[in-house]
Amino acid sequence: MSDSTETLRLATDDETVEPAPGLWSSLREALGGSRSDYTKGSIGRSILLLSVPMVLEMVMESVFAVVDVFFVAKLGPDAVATVGLTESMLTLVYAAAMGLSIGATALVARRTGERDAEGASRAAAQAILLGIIIAVLLGALGILLAPRLLTVMGATREVVAGGANFTRVMLGGNVVVMMLFLINAVFRGAGDAAIAMRVLWLANIINILLGPCFIFGLGPFPELGVTGAAVATTIGRGTGALYAFTKLLRPGGRVHLARLHLQTDFALMWRILRLSASGAFQVFIGMASWIGLIRVLSRFGSDALAGFTIGMRVIMFALLPSWGMSNAAATMVGQALGAGKPERAERAVWLAGFYNMCFLGIIGLLFVIFAERIVRVFTSDAAVLSYGTECLRIVACGFLFYAYGMVLTQSFNGAGDTRTPTLINLFVFWLWEIPLAYVLAFVFRLGPRGVFLAMTIAFSTLAIVSALVFRQGKWKRKVV
Repeated sequence: MSDSTETLRLATDDETVEPAPGLWSSLREALGGSRSDYTKGSIGRSILLLSVPMVLEMVMESVFAVVDVFFVAKLGPDAVATVGLTESMLTLVYAAAMGLSIGATALVARRTGERDAEGASRAAAQAILLGIIIAVLLGALGILLAPRLLTVMGATREVVAGGANFTRVMLGGNVVVMMLFLINAVFRGAGDAAIAMRVLWLANIINILLGPCFIFGLGPFPELGVTGAAVATTIGRGTGALYAFTKLLRPGGRVHLARLHLQTDFALMWRILRLSASGAFQVFIGMASWIGLIRVLSRFGSDALAGFTIGMRVIMFALLPSWGMSNAAATMVGQALGAGKPERAERAVWLAGFYNMCFLGIIGLLFVIFAERIVRVFTSDAAVLSYGTECLRIVACGFLFYAYGMVLTQSFNGAGDTRTPTLINLFVFWLWEIPLAYVLAFVFRLGPRGVFLAMTIAFSTLAIVSALVFRQGKWKRKVV
């Protein structure tokens, strides 16, 4: 079979294909909110309709990361280090939120593919209730233990003194993070990707407007320094989460929550928790590896930590849109399996991976070439600039592998097979990345460069192992 024929086969379903609208028409439909059935028709067009708003949604999530560091960097390396250390501690919150999101997306997508709207709504409501319970518990611990947690993470006395309140606000207000992740996951699973996109746009506009006001005390706003960044981010995310929840209450949506859905259903909640537990552990494994990397880097001082934080924020700006493509693949997989079309699900994954590779390959090349200029936007400190540039260049070299790795991981999750990527993450990040980072940094005396190299090697390993396991096809038989 020729390459062109294979590409056509991948991009279309093996059902009767009707003439599809043009590119611009499809883009307008994607941004406006498509009502298409993603279980039939052109696979390429379905990926486009899902991925465009999901990519733009993730662009907005990445803007959160970049905007905070852009303004906080004006306060000095200690402030940037505070943000980096707090973000590493938020891994527990993100792990819980993303784990529940994995379960919510898988269940809602599967029920949507089965044409069970009532089942999708019940699953969404119980996931949200479960998320609120977990967020309240984590928030209380974060408020009480913020200074001690910073100290454990290796922060200097200056960082603890100036950053404890930032950490308290971010950890204490984690419920807005949880709700934003969960409700948007419900929309993505149902195929309402445009709503999730608008939610993040709203949250980011508020964050961008309020950030400098609270940090620098512009106009009537108090000057809160680095704490102001946390206040602005929490207000922005909270507003977005509230808007998203009101959309779930509207009649006529793919998922509509009524009062009866909000009554506690412990049996369904336990089912979601079991599905999400390995998903949360999967995410925690990956994110907790950051704690190990941060702990290694903290031994090289605030300059190295600040450079790493800036470099990784820029990298996340590129990788989060790619998660949008990955989330589109997850939705396609869940709905196709629900409709009894596993081969369609598999073809969608490989095509989405190819699209993602093209995007990240271009971005990675730009980062390698213009790394110093990009990092200079955030800092003029020579030491911080050097570390940030090196981090950006080295990690960007693995972008082609990251592209497929992200899509494959999310595709397992979309099928409800959260155990497989959890085991892969456990091996790659805890048994491979962290020991490798330590050995390269200290045994081979590469310093921070060794940590950056370990990250690139680990994520490339993740992509290769995931591809080999995915081809075995066991995920197609997963029941959720």
